[in-house]
Amino acid sequence: MSSTRVQVTGIGFVTPLGCTTGLFDDALFSGHSAVRARTLEIDGLDPIELAVAACDFDAAAVRSNSRLPLDRGTAMALAAARDATAQAGLGVGSVDPERLGIFWGSGLAGAGSFDDTTRALYGQQRRMRPTTVLTVMPNAAVAELALQFGAQGAAIAYACACASSAVAIGEAMRAIRGGWIDVAIVGGHEAMLTPGVMASWHAMRVTAPPPTDAPASACRPFSSDRAGFAPGEGAAALVLESAAHANARGAVHASSLFLAGYATNCDATHITNPDTAGQVRAMRAALRDAGIEPAQVGHINAHGTATIAGDAAEAASIRKVFGNATPVSATKAIHGHVLGGGGAIELVAALRTLVRGMLPPTGNLRTPDTAFDLDLVRGEPREARDLRYVLSNSFAFGGTNAVLVAGR
Repeated sequence: MSSTRVQVTGIGFVTPLGCTTGLFDDALFSGHSAVRARTLEIDGLDPIELAVAACDFDAAAVRSNSRLPLDRGTAMALAAARDATAQAGLGVGSVDPERLGIFWGSGLAGAGSFDDTTRALYGQQRRMRPTTVLTVMPNAAVAELALQFGAQGAAIAYACACASSAVAIGEAMRAIRGGWIDVAIVGGHEAMLTPGVMASWHAMRVTAPPPTDAPASACRPFSSDRAGFAPGEGAAALVLESAAHANARGAVHASSLFLAGYATNCDATHITNPDTAGQVRAMRAALRDAGIEPAQVGHINAHGTATIAGDAAEAASIRKVFGNATPVSATKAIHGHVLGGGGAIELVAALRTLVRGMLPPTGNLRTPDTAFDLDLVRGEPREARDLRYVLSNSFAFGGTNAVLVAGR
């Protein structure tokens, strides 16, 4: 446990639930899902019916300092980070550039641009733009964010599948605690609702088919009839600062949010099947890092993908660490699985529970799996006025686990 407190001084996001706190909260605490049906049509293949959560976002309207074409995901990253820094009152030049870092996560950055590129090259025999590599490279968003905010400290892209942005946030916290930087712009994005990527996820048989009469109910975490996740897109950014730096510029007040703990590890057992023991180790390590006991956590934002194996492993790991007394929610039911950007968006959801003193219900959870002995929040939001700490899980393909603990 470090004595250096890491404050959250700004938050911004682009999500299927909306891009403002009001819209996000309305959907989060009502359990209103943004998932919709989409038909994927690819020449030579039968149409594929999918459930997806898309953002109402005009990527073409976003301009960057590099003046390069932007992938949709990179445009979302810039939009979210601009909102976060504006909320934090962090202007360009207001921070020592060598003490400002960028830590960002994405599972498949540049997915849309790469899909467009291969379609143009092989389907239309068109020449490639000379900027193609710069648009699709995994650190494209990091480079654009560094240019936008003049960050000359560490600028690192993390690609750990569904744990990518949670790892980015945690590693930034460690960098601030270690005294290497004072301020970090952190988060993650994903924008892979493209034909090639969607067909690939569908082929894995982990995506939920959209019910004809109620496509918004496709994703049902911890439910007895769960059938997989609904892919989503979006971005979330946070400004993290050492308490000393935030205090010096008047950015901290009595009710400020902070990051308390973080841990990451690897199951090292299977490329896709989650391991309960690895998740247990990660959650316990994050609690040790925060210097708190399980009983002090008032809410868990579960990874909750609504897959058969994933929910079973996570339910068992939560039960092992927390018993059945800590309330659990899973928000992927309403904003979709944003993959590499999911950890950041779900941390934002966890922070909103702290601010509102209210726990969000898990959308579409009508009949919980009887094998899960957990206190699952469902139906209506639950009041939690004395909430002090929340925990957010991100468990990824490849076995990477990342757990964040936040407090108020």
